[in-house]
Amino acid sequence: MLESTPRQDSLVVYKGRPARVRRAAKTLEIELQDGESLTVRPKDVLLLHPGPLDSLPAHLPRGEVAIAWELLAGSTTDLPELAELAFGSYSPATAWAAWQWVTDGLYFRGTPQELVVRSEEEVAREQAARQARAEEEQAWTAFLSRLRSNRVVSEDSRYLREVEDLALGRRDRSRVLREVGQAETPEKAHGLLLRLGWWDQAVDPYPQRLGLATMPVAIEMPELLPEERLDLTHLPAFAIDDEGNQEPDDALSLDGPLRFPLRCAPGPRAPGFHGRLWVHVADVAAVVWPDSAVDVEARARGATLYLPEGPVRMLPESAVRSLGLGLVERSPALSFGLDVGSDGHILGVEIVPSWVRVTRLSYEEAETQLGEEPFRSLWALAQLHQARRREQGAVAIELPEVKIQVIDGTVSIRPLPPLRSRDLVTEGMVMAGAALAQFGREHDIPLPYTTQEAPTTDTRPSSNVLGQDLAGMFGLRRHFRPSQYSSNPGPHAGLGLEAYVQATSPLRRYLDLVVHQQLRAHLRGAGMLGTAELLERVGATMAVAGTVRHAERLARRHWTLVYLMQHPGWEGEGVVVEERARRVTVLIPELDLDAQVALRKDIPLNDRVLLGWTEVNLPELDVHLRVVTS
Repeated sequence: MLESTPRQDSLVVYKGRPARVRRAAKTLEIELQDGESLTVRPKDVLLLHPGPLDSLPAHLPRGEVAIAWELLAGSTTDLPELAELAFGSYSPATAWAAWQWVTDGLYFRGTPQELVVRSEEEVAREQAARQARAEEEQAWTAFLSRLRSNRVVSEDSRYLREVEDLALGRRDRSRVLREVGQAETPEKAHGLLLRLGWWDQAVDPYPQRLGLATMPVAIEMPELLPEERLDLTHLPAFAIDDEGNQEPDDALSLDGPLRFPLRCAPGPRAPGFHGRLWVHVADVAAVVWPDSAVDVEARARGATLYLPEGPVRMLPESAVRSLGLGLVERSPALSFGLDVGSDGHILGVEIVPSWVRVTRLSYEEAETQLGEEPFRSLWALAQLHQARRREQGAVAIELPEVKIQVIDGTVSIRPLPPLRSRDLVTEGMVMAGAALAQFGREHDIPLPYTTQEAPTTDTRPSSNVLGQDLAGMFGLRRHFRPSQYSSNPGPHAGLGLEAYVQATSPLRRYLDLVVHQQLRAHLRGAGMLGTAELLERVGATMAVAGTVRHAERLARRHWTLVYLMQHPGWEGEGVVVEERARRVTVLIPELDLDAQVALRKDIPLNDRVLLGWTEVNLPELDVHLRVVTS
């Protein structure tokens, strides 16, 4: 039986290396193969042979490990017996050689004093595992060789999957990128996938990278229940939107006779009454109740995600088919009747579930009819209200807008002209928001009010950017503070309103749906969400809705750069909108794209320069522009 206490001139193992004990006491003085001497504790070493040992084994003798394993199968042994069976003798050299087999672990495991002989099944499993590891290492080496040559095959998908996961924000580490000396960032992962041809330009990684849902809602939409609705089908109603819009959620009507707020006692007609505007909105809250399955999913998504390659809707696809205005002969709506005074002031509001008959028009079609009724009167009401807001400090920021669309990987960018019909619809929705804020205050309805502080002295743009030119608008937009939501009414500086509530897009924005749920509960005399519950929804929604808007901006820039790559000879006008040291920011109106350009000479703000592009870094969303000289 092998003893366990080392003595002088015995063979021991220290940290996997052979050593000779030169002196044995409470501590051991050992000598390693390279001649280094160390003082260690007895428990830090394993005794392999008691000696005497003059020098450490330089060469390992050949032994019959398989024969020894077969003879010892199903038993336990110790190092001396293993050395005897495999080598015919137990010496420092054979002890060290036999210990290598134990360290290897295929046939034996344990300590020098007690070795366990592994069964045939265990050995077979270990051999198979080793073979698999060897094959995997060989495959990995071959993959790295192809990778460094920018060439991969389909079998490499298992390695590139982790790179995709990093590019899509599903993980933050990548062994592949480490191996090729790249920083482990989503941008570098994206760049590698493009360089290998594993991804192409059509991959928009931003929604997934930001953790947003990209699949349609799989929950079944509830059916519309029978209820009493005001029949407004006699009024011509118009849903005006961009051509090709697939989710009409608001429409406008003009009505002459004065009505009174629902659930309010009629009073005398307010002086200066000018006309009644009806704003009809898709009645989503009629079927989507607070905390229902569809409501919870919509809250998690926050808003419809609008991407150039197509929308990812907040609600089930069937919601648009059943509730979109003008998609069937008679549409259910929640209608807001706004009485507008001759000075543009909203005198009163009536809110009713209704039936409406809606005609759908594009902005371009409506533009040609603004001189005809009812569009002429609708435009007059809109102008009255807009003038009133401007008197109260409203700011109109007019910057280029474009529609970006991707069909089968091909990008089209179409500038949207500044049509009066757009202003008409926008003003109608603003009027509805102002009226609902007024209604909410009068009836003590907890609502998410949209507020915006005016720029402070520190953030107010300087006088050279206060004009109505493009540079002025660009600078003004940068200095306005973002809108906030509050349970208390407050001013909206940009709109020039004392209070404002967004409520005209419940198919697309969750907080608009919450407003409708609150209004419907009020109309029924049922329990509404309290302020705490409302603020909880606001917080949850804003956390994701901000991410939705960010993903949309990134996706639009991505596809704009892809558009440039698909048009290598593109040239276009840029307007200088911001000055920096030796560089300027230019805005390209036809693309709604801003970028920095290095210039050799000073160019005044609002001057136009002819630009071309020299390089696009798609993963970094960067483009290098050059000034085209004639």
